[in-house]
Amino acid sequence: MADFGIGKALSAVESSTHTQAGMSVGTPAYMSPEQAAGDEVDGRSDIYSLGCVLYEMLVGEQPFTGPNIQAIIARRFIQTPADVAGLREGVRRPVARAVQRALARTAIDRYDTAAELAAALNEPDPAADPEKSTAPEQSIAVLPFTNMSTDPENEFFSDGITEEILNALAQIPVLKVAGRTSSFSFKGKNENLRSIGEQLQVRTVLEGSVRRSGKRVRITAQLIDVTDGYHLWSERFDRDIEDVFAVQDEIAAAIAAKLKTTLVGGAAARAQRATHSIEAYEAYLKGRALIARRGAATAEGLALMEKALTLDPEYGLAWAGLAEAYVVFGYYGIRAVEELRAKATNAAKQAVRFAPDSAEAHCALGIVSLMFEWDWDTAERAFKRGMALNPGSAHGGTWYHLFFVGWFGGRTAEAVTGMRDLLARDPLSGYLAGMLSILLASALDPTALEWADRARALDPDAFLSRFARQLALGSLGNWDGVIAESAGLIPAGGQAPTPLVEVQYAEGLVHRDKAAAEALYHRMAASTRQGSVAPMALSVIAMVIGNRAEAVRWLRVAQERKDPQVIVLGMSGLRVTRALAALPEFQTVLDLMKLPAWVRRRSS
Repeated sequence: MADFGIGKALSAVESSTHTQAGMSVGTPAYMSPEQAAGDEVDGRSDIYSLGCVLYEMLVGEQPFTGPNIQAIIARRFIQTPADVAGLREGVRRPVARAVQRALARTAIDRYDTAAELAAALNEPDPAADPEKSTAPEQSIAVLPFTNMSTDPENEFFSDGITEEILNALAQIPVLKVAGRTSSFSFKGKNENLRSIGEQLQVRTVLEGSVRRSGKRVRITAQLIDVTDGYHLWSERFDRDIEDVFAVQDEIAAAIAAKLKTTLVGGAAARAQRATHSIEAYEAYLKGRALIARRGAATAEGLALMEKALTLDPEYGLAWAGLAEAYVVFGYYGIRAVEELRAKATNAAKQAVRFAPDSAEAHCALGIVSLMFEWDWDTAERAFKRGMALNPGSAHGGTWYHLFFVGWFGGRTAEAVTGMRDLLARDPLSGYLAGMLSILLASALDPTALEWADRARALDPDAFLSRFARQLALGSLGNWDGVIAESAGLIPAGGQAPTPLVEVQYAEGLVHRDKAAAEALYHRMAASTRQGSVAPMALSVIAMVIGNRAEAVRWLRVAQERKDPQVIVLGMSGLRVTRALAALPEFQTVLDLMKLPAWVRRRSS
């Protein structure tokens, strides 16, 4: 039996440095952490030492090296040995896994006996298992890092760190990265990692935790192969809070190296993303989360984006978030276009100026150019640039495929394909399922309701899920269902006119209550004169109550104001707007818009 605790191995390290006064007795290259610290040891310390020998036999070098004894010992407390299978081809995965566990820093994480280690070394290789996951080897899901801080407000901070690492990994062309929404759907759930891998079709999972205290932050991360639970890489980072961006990049680079890929975009990606203000970063994270909820939360999110920009006027992503908030107000018809246009255009241009390599910035410019400026060439260039930078961008991709290719361009089949590709990247996204449902509803595709129900199941409280279901029911002619769905939808939407248009159409068909329809029309007309409701919505409702003259009048006002809802309601093909879109006056509006030649004209 070998006594690793007191033996003097004849390696290069020990030949020049033997036991010194004041140090723990043992051979530095093979000493366990607890032995080096002078703590109590047991047989698991010998397991660690044996792991060191096995590592050296397989790799040809010791797991920890350094210029002196102190450096060698210190590194076993702060570093994780590289995966032997990654350093030497041909090493069976069970062997690599067994060596890694034998070298665990804490004794409790190692094998209890040499017999257990021997059995682990002889386990069958799961790589030969025909039932093994078909997920690509270079694929990953980044699960939400757990907030270990006492302040629940730090939840945004830990989520932000997760997203930044995810975004950095998404820059790698050959790496399949599960979408943000799908990964975050497992937040707070203690689900088996193998099951997560199967649902997201990924081979590896990154999970971790964030503990923030004052100006310090501790981030732990571990990369796990879901097929066998093997820890490919793990590390702990204790840094000043100002260094958090460097830590994010360091984690992403380490994972890229472990998966044998190259992290591209390095300096440029960091430059467009980073802000030197942690307070601005936190305001941005909170603001983005609120804007994504839509409804009343959008205004709160906008205020936080403004706060972030007060702290750092050159924060490109905050400018993109601000532009997004203005666009949401515009295409739901909540605020007057005259109030929004200049602000949205300036925000989008500033986003591109300060974040030129960001997909979010270019897609923000694309949607603003489309909705507010009716500048079709700029919109097309910006969208294509954004999609080239990040084809999996959920919001940017939706704006491009649904609004630009589908509703504006009339190329529904192409738009559906694009939306399905986004869902393949992020299969558990209620947002994407809802947007695909809306696109299908505008084409009167009966599967729209299936996708709306899927969106509701994935995100039951979201305004978008309810809105998608309302439109899907309307596309099927189920007007009683539309009215029932609207009971909870309209209050959640902050009285946005788009859901009101749909329910008013339903009320007119089902209950023939013309007086109520006219009362709603006049209330909205009064609001429009004050500049708070979109004229295009009024045009549709006027058509619903049979007032063609008023419908045409408001249609012309919408064209003159470049109301975003001309595209959302007029060009989408939704059932409630088809009678209006069939009018000769609507075709005149399309002519005045000077649409590009590739846009397909629609008729009912």
